[in-house]
Amino acid sequence: MGRPLIETRPVGKTGLHISRIGFGGAPLGDIVKAPSAAEAEKLLDAAWDAGIRYFDTAPFYGSGLSERRIGDYLRGKPRDEFVLSSKVGRLLLPDAGYGVEKTGSPAAMPFRPHYDYSYDGIMRSFEHSLQRLGLDRIDILLIHDIGRFSHREDHELTWQQVTAGGGIRAMEQLKAEGVVKAIGAGVNEYPVINALLDEAPFDVFLLANRYTLLDQEVIDTLLPRCEREGVAIIDGAPLNSGILLTGAVPGAIFDYAPAREPILEKTRRIEAVCARHGVSLLRAALNFPLGHQAITSLIPGFARVSDLEQNLVHLSSAIPPALWEDLRAEGLIHKHAPAPVTPTLG
Repeated sequence: MGRPLIETRPVGKTGLHISRIGFGGAPLGDIVKAPSAAEAEKLLDAAWDAGIRYFDTAPFYGSGLSERRIGDYLRGKPRDEFVLSSKVGRLLLPDAGYGVEKTGSPAAMPFRPHYDYSYDGIMRSFEHSLQRLGLDRIDILLIHDIGRFSHREDHELTWQQVTAGGGIRAMEQLKAEGVVKAIGAGVNEYPVINALLDEAPFDVFLLANRYTLLDQEVIDTLLPRCEREGVAIIDGAPLNSGILLTGAVPGAIFDYAPAREPILEKTRRIEAVCARHGVSLLRAALNFPLGHQAITSLIPGFARVSDLEQNLVHLSSAIPPALWEDLRAEGLIHKHAPAPVTPTLG
């Protein structure tokens, strides 16, 4: 039968509600590390049985593999019982050699991603996603990876596509036509969210790596604006792409790159405080972001059923309030960062 449904929160003013813990679909697209098709179905079954009803995916995750796996699974569920988000801004072009070269696996999807944030590119990307998913609608549509973090020297070109080139107009049109219920972006940097909000009234943003146990800069910058304007934030990559799972081990990854010494040292200090309170670094990292009211949902990425089960245990266990007080007193979390009420899951 599974556990009761996980509590939901509203997505801005859209009428949508998503579970506080969602399913991040990136690992299902990793042809090297991801489970087999059968294991992927078991993982999605376990998430559904756990009460998760929000699922996020993107064309970029495995060049369409994540969308196919999630769509195949959700097609058998009542459509009004779950919320689905996917992303636009990359078209998948046929290229059999690209996937093999990138992954080393002959089973890789035979497509090469190509950025296109223009009006036509957004529309084509949306239509292609519906076909891969095999579903009649996507509830939340997000512009994927716009900004300097992803595009570096090409940022101005891609920004022109999404603004003057009609990308935002396409998003607004899809929402106005009722084809999607909420629009936003999925990014790794917060300044581009402010820039997008200056252009149009977006509803929701999936922000990866930027409100975590190691990084709370947005608490003084982005989050107050989102609260004022009724914009939802979905917290992606709450483990900073690895280090808050592994700890400060040699080769630990922070923001998709080897962690530098200041981050390693801060992680060691956080680990030490957690250890004094009998709390693992992972447990603290998973619960922390949900203390802030602007954070609507948290979407860890699960590659195995055991990952999911471990995360749910950590989110179902109480954490002593003194842990957060000590982290704050030692300057390891922002002085105004609200502590989560745990257990996060009843």
